[in-house]
Amino acid sequence: MKTMELPDPVSRRQMLQALGAFIVLAPAVAEAAATSTAAGAGAAAPMPMPPRHPGELDAWLAIGRDGRVTAYYGKPDIGIGVNTAIAQIVAEELDVPVSVIDLVVADTALTFDQGGVSGSTGIQRGAVPLRNAAAEARAVLLAQAAARLATPIERLQVRDGVIASLDDAGRHISYAELVNGGAFDRKLDWNGVYGNGLVATGKAKPKSPGQYKLVGTSVPRFDVPAKSFAQFDYVTDLRRPGMLYGRALRPAVAGATPVSVDDASIAHIAGARVLRKGDFIAVVANSEWDVVQASRAVKVTWSQVPEPFVPHTELYDYLRKAPVVRRVVDKSAGDVDAALAGAHVVSAEYEWPYQSHASMTPACAVAEVTAEGVTVWHSSQKPHATSQGIAKMLGLPVEKVRSISTTGPGSYGRNDAGDAAADAVILSQLTGRPVRLQGARSDGHGWDPKGAASVHFVSAALGSDGKLTAYRYFSKGFSRVEVSTSESKPNDLLAGMLVGFDNVSAQEFGTPEDGYAIPNRQMGWETVPTMLRNASPLRTSHLRDPLGPQVHFASESFIDECALAAGADPIEFRLRHFTDARHVAVVKAAAEKAKWHAGPPGARRSRRGKLLVGRGFAYTPRGETLVAMVAEVEVDPATGRVWARHFVVAHDCGLVVNPENLRQCIEGNIVQSTSRAMFEEVTFDKRNVTSVDWATYPILDIKDCPESIDIVLIDRKEAPPSGAGEPSTRTTAAAIANAIFDATGVRMRRAPFTPERVKAALRGAGIKT
Repeated sequence: MKTMELPDPVSRRQMLQALGAFIVLAPAVAEAAATSTAAGAGAAAPMPMPPRHPGELDAWLAIGRDGRVTAYYGKPDIGIGVNTAIAQIVAEELDVPVSVIDLVVADTALTFDQGGVSGSTGIQRGAVPLRNAAAEARAVLLAQAAARLATPIERLQVRDGVIASLDDAGRHISYAELVNGGAFDRKLDWNGVYGNGLVATGKAKPKSPGQYKLVGTSVPRFDVPAKSFAQFDYVTDLRRPGMLYGRALRPAVAGATPVSVDDASIAHIAGARVLRKGDFIAVVANSEWDVVQASRAVKVTWSQVPEPFVPHTELYDYLRKAPVVRRVVDKSAGDVDAALAGAHVVSAEYEWPYQSHASMTPACAVAEVTAEGVTVWHSSQKPHATSQGIAKMLGLPVEKVRSISTTGPGSYGRNDAGDAAADAVILSQLTGRPVRLQGARSDGHGWDPKGAASVHFVSAALGSDGKLTAYRYFSKGFSRVEVSTSESKPNDLLAGMLVGFDNVSAQEFGTPEDGYAIPNRQMGWETVPTMLRNASPLRTSHLRDPLGPQVHFASESFIDECALAAGADPIEFRLRHFTDARHVAVVKAAAEKAKWHAGPPGARRSRRGKLLVGRGFAYTPRGETLVAMVAEVEVDPATGRVWARHFVVAHDCGLVVNPENLRQCIEGNIVQSTSRAMFEEVTFDKRNVTSVDWATYPILDIKDCPESIDIVLIDRKEAPPSGAGEPSTRTTAAAIANAIFDATGVRMRRAPFTPERVKAALRGAGIKT
């Protein structure tokens, strides 16, 4: 296996001086090793971290004597090419080739807290201070060049980092010559906010879209070549001198705690030992294979506890009957009860299961705890939050914990990466040595935070004009944040709960977004008690587009049911209820690209031999991003297999920075959300999770991938980019369900649409299988 040896500590100042670059952060910033998108890891131990200030241009950009530009970005790239787009934006504002941009990302010693990965804000918000800083740097350098060349600024041009006189081509100077190892020493206006809302603004105005040369072009992703040729360093590749290997131990009955350990059970494995802190228990050894053997051989006596769960076969009955912890009506207008009374009412209920992140491998983290502090490498989406949670868990100042987000096996939400980081830190603290921790597949599937299970109740009134006059939508489910969307508190870490921090679950759910103008509307949600409060394998947190797939599966399936009741074409029915031209445009773009044949649900039904063929439509906003989707499916009545064969997607996310990356992002969304709609469901008995591998938790196989995905990008250059990492995720399940109905006349109201479930539905409708 390819491994990467982590370097011994080197100061950031030494590193930059060796590269001929000036110090880019505020003067009091930490001396620490640089972390780049290529290097993937930083120093072996944290350095002192005095307060930094985002209101310094030197905190965001550096230019080396070789002309290379280093930009400091606080959000990780979790596989959708955001880093390439950030580099394009910086290069655009500086008028340099994108090939000279180096990024230092998601390292708490070197970058600011920009909120981590959340809400599809990588470009939408994360790029804003970097764009402004690059524009300010260009203005500063132009002013310096004007003085050096004795030429008015308006008579200067910049090309590839060289400023030249328009009147005399022989008079020119490069950025590198102007900087010459110095600093900008330029203030920016900072809004005083950390997280997604962090904004730093200079006096210079960034370019207008009409001036763009790089933004809007398909610059190839930086990371793909190294990943393709096995030259990329993942978190699983990291190694430290003297490192131990660790694996946490989990009970067969959720909620049980260790009572005693038979140390002799692993005495035959040299160097293996059991470590415990509170109710957190693990084994460490000198090699990965030794720790695997030790984890299998060790004999732990666990406490006797009541079986905590109802089995998953009773999940939806439990949800319907469970008492309500919190009820919120967050969208209302008019008098829904009066409008429903005596009207033509359409009603339906929908069900969505627990789902796992099911990352390609279980999470991995490397931690080193010393007297000076903590350094931890992990693949969490929110490195600054991870450092905060670990600091509180250990009782350390947060500046003593250096958290470095390093590419891992998958993310798209709060998976097991943050928990692995905390586990590794505890083991390093207990041993006084660096520790690499990685679980088994059953740990990843069984013990990662889950997407919340829920039921959804929808009813509407149809007027004589074929339009909706009333709409009521309610979800009832487990809180979507039984543990927080970040790891900023030890109460939200699995290890934190086990060492004594009581989980205090927030009670949150949500409702669908749409652009429908309905005069009487009520939308809300209810949460129910968690089945196990602390250290639960079914604790919920956000999965990609936290509630988008489940609530929009219900809402957009239901809109199709309303269209059927009205005898209307599904697309035309939606258009009746729009007042915003952007919503109309994205829906019409998808319909035109798909060559949609108008007619009520079922009108596009056809056969390919013994296969039933249909097409379904769904539309969803996510903030300012709009998605419209047509799915074409084939249903085999004999087997129940549904193949979502073809998709057409119209996508409006404002300004498009990198068209090809955006297309790939949308394709990835659709593949993953198709998997969730068709296959993914956490199963469990009264004792624990039972879907603990790829056989018991199947995902989309290559044979089930779409044959084609046609994408229409609506590039609104006048609008700021509004995010693409999640929006098309929420549209897919309803589009597929509506296509299944179009093909078969059977409405799928419970996800996933497994072959067994589809066959049962077909038989129930009298269709021969």
